[in-house]
Parts: sequence; structure tokens; C-alpha cells
Amino acid sequence: MATNTGQQEAHWHATRNLMIVHLVIWFVFAYVVHWFAPQLNKMSLLNFPVGFYMAAQGSLIVFVVQLFVFAKQQDAIDRKFGMAEED
Repeated sequence: MATNTGQQEAHWHATRNLMIVHLVIWFVFAYVVHWFAPQLNKMSLLNFPVGFYMAAQGSLIVFVVQLFVFAKQQDAIDRKFGMAEED
């Protein structure tokens, strides 16, 4: 039983670290990028100011991609520790 408890703790540790990384990425694209929008607007992307582009499209694209990446990474962690759900 001790091995199972150790395995569960290792699984939680890996899951927690993954979640923290993704929350930091989310925070950066949800808040930090927008705080620096005036400075980012000095650059342009496809003839739009970068600050406007990140607020209107860029952050949303990052969030959707991040959902899929997180799901894939979490599945890999679950499989590594033998806690994956079967398809």
C-alpha cells in the first residue's frame, strides 16, 4: 500500500505542477499582456496594433490551444502513473 500512496503523491505533485504552469500562462495572457497594451500598440501585426490584436484575438487563441495542450499533458501524467481512464 505504501507504493500506491507514494505513486498517488507523485501523481498529485506532477498534476499540481502542471496546473501551476498553466495558471501562470493564463495569468500572463489574461492580465499582463493587457497591462502593457499601450506599449504593445507601438508595434503592429497584420496592420493592427499588437495590444489590440492580443486583446481581441491573441489571448483567446492562446486559451483554446492551452486547453488542448493541458488535456494532452494531463493524460500523459495519468498514463505514467497508471491512473488514466480507458478510451
